[in-house]
Amino acid sequence: MKKIVIFVEEVYEDMELWYPKIRLEEAGFHISVAGPVAGQIYKGKHGYPCRADISFKEALERKWDGAIIPGGFAPDRIRRSLEVLKIVQTLHEAKKLVAFICHGGWVAISAKILKGKKATGTIAIKDDLENAGAVWADQPVVVDGHLVSSRTPADLPEFLKAILKVI
Repeated sequence: MKKIVIFVEEVYEDMELWYPKIRLEEAGFHISVAGPVAGQIYKGKHGYPCRADISFKEALERKWDGAIIPGGFAPDRIRRSLEVLKIVQTLHEAKKLVAFICHGGWVAISAKILKGKKATGTIAIKDDLENAGAVWADQPVVVDGHLVSSRTPADLPEFLKAILKVI
């Protein structure tokens, strides 16, 4: 069974966490939600709660087949976690799935894995992605090897189809 970690923090984009979590569980994947503190409940932008199954530190100690980074304003906090950055870098080096949507690209930027890679995200971080060396594409989903990126919740169906194909 493939193991995927999804990162959470306060003010995550509700649909960008829950849609992939539920869809991948339905497809038979083992999903763990990792946050700064295991067991803590984090609120989404629209108020939906999400309890972290494990901490970022615990997530670093496990082996993953991929990671999903939802958007919202949570990625601005998530990217400050050295454990998360190490997980993302390790997956990237192993050419395993690193998927991000909306502002989730901030985490990939801070992990320094986007130089020369094609990517997308919300228009609000277009400059950030380009300044990190990514080649911006305004498309519902962009796949560059093991990297999968999307712009907004409206792109979730295409995002998940690409994730399932890559993994």
